[in-house]
Amino acid sequence: MSDFALHLLRHGAPEQPGLLMGRSDGVPSDAGIAACVAQAGDLGIERIVASDLRRSRDAGAAIAEVAGLPLTVDARWRELDFGDWDGKAAGEVDPGALGLFWNDPDGYPPPGGERWSALVTRVAAAIADLAPVPTLIVAHGGSMRAALHGLCGFDQRQLWAFELPYAALLSLRVWPGEQPSAQIAGLYP
Repeated sequence: MSDFALHLLRHGAPEQPGLLMGRSDGVPSDAGIAACVAQAGDLGIERIVASDLRRSRDAGAAIAEVAGLPLTVDARWRELDFGDWDGKAAGEVDPGALGLFWNDPDGYPPPGGERWSALVTRVAAAIADLAPVPTLIVAHGGSMRAALHGLCGFDQRQLWAFELPYAALLSLRVWPGEQPSAQIAGLYP
């Protein structure tokens, strides 16, 4: 099977940036949606998929309208569920607990939240279901990192070594199959 382009676009800035928003359905800002539309530009995509959370879904819908393509919504691309921390600023969370989480999100998930391995599993299933056509996924920083883990083999600590700002575009060349793999083609903050 031949390779295909997979573009992962982080949603634009929400109305209240800087919060740990996992399952929170934060309202996207107009500027955030516009930044996503501009970043998507002319990627030559044939399919657009977005997380079901509004900050991604609304940006995906705006891009789909410009591109003249339908939007598929897939909840598997959601951000990691931050449980009791969801909707809080990092400064409102116990720094010791937050440090343990950042160092080992599978061993120390947020209270009442999701383990890193669960995020990796659901994103891997979403990737496995993709048709091998040029695709844009409008998602979240965590689900983008989970895709890199599964496709490129980065370990969790390596994934936190680079920033994925709002509206960051990560382009990959994916070789599908039983064990899909990918090569990073570009990162556009």
